[in-house]
Amino acid sequence: MMNTFNKEDAKMVTLQTQVDTSHEDMIHDAQMDYYGTRLATCSSDKSVKIFEITNNQYKQLAKLCGHEGPVWQLAWAHPKYENLLASCSYDKKVIIWKETSTNQWEKLYETNNHDSSVNSVCWAPHELGLILAAGSSDGSISVLSCNVDSNVWDVKKIQNAHSIGCNSVSWGPVFPPTNFSYTPQKRIVSGGCDNLVKIWLYTESEDKWIEEQKLEAHSDWVRDVAWAPSTGLPKTLIASCSQDRRVIIWTKSLAKANQESSSSGWAYNVLNTFDDVVWHVSWSIMGNILAVSGGDNKVSLWKETPDGRWICISGLSQTNK
Repeated sequence: MMNTFNKEDAKMVTLQTQVDTSHEDMIHDAQMDYYGTRLATCSSDKSVKIFEITNNQYKQLAKLCGHEGPVWQLAWAHPKYENLLASCSYDKKVIIWKETSTNQWEKLYETNNHDSSVNSVCWAPHELGLILAAGSSDGSISVLSCNVDSNVWDVKKIQNAHSIGCNSVSWGPVFPPTNFSYTPQKRIVSGGCDNLVKIWLYTESEDKWIEEQKLEAHSDWVRDVAWAPSTGLPKTLIASCSQDRRVIIWTKSLAKANQESSSSGWAYNVLNTFDDVVWHVSWSIMGNILAVSGGDNKVSLWKETPDGRWICISGLSQTNK
């Protein structure tokens, strides 16, 4: 069911802190670390900045300079692998930064594995190892895997993942084991300029990534995709957003996911049609609340009701002070 977002009907989010990043150009991404005490930002000024946020106060801890073009997106690794931050840029590079001592950051790894802008980076669930996916305007997705003992990186590529370009990548959750022989499967969802959402499965036997599903419902570029963390429920959820101004929730039963089927098994529901392009979707850590932001300069939070409807529970506009 589609619900029209009305900010007057939504409980407004309280703005707790405003961070003056002093970036010299547009900010493209801002990501909190696992513990919610550090904020990383990136900008068209080619830099990445890290801030400490405590008691609604902030302090800049580091400025990372290594990219030669606008930096589009950031991703913190799980703290199991120490303080690692990945960044991607228009300069075709992915850089993985490591905090070697307090507030001192160095390049751990840098790859120039793409032929065009790298638009999205996302770490795999930590149970799968230290693995990073990156999507590029050259249409491919690269998967970087690290042997943490030797710091040797292996790079695999999904060529022609999206015919015009890949805008976003997100990892599927590690589902709870059903028995002792359960082996977690590696899955990635991607969104592209071909208006498609695709799901990729890594096959151990062939040592390669294959296209498992192609999900078609958007009528314009898919700008972002986000696979919800496992909620313990017998289903899995993916959110996608597009220049067609819509957010779509894709749902699949885990029971069906483990069965052979000629059909995709994925059902979709249009969460809402917004007033402008929708740029980003992001799930809460529990996977039960979805944040949506777009060209209308608003952030809204959505939650599924017990009867399967999605409702807006709060919103924040740029004009809030």
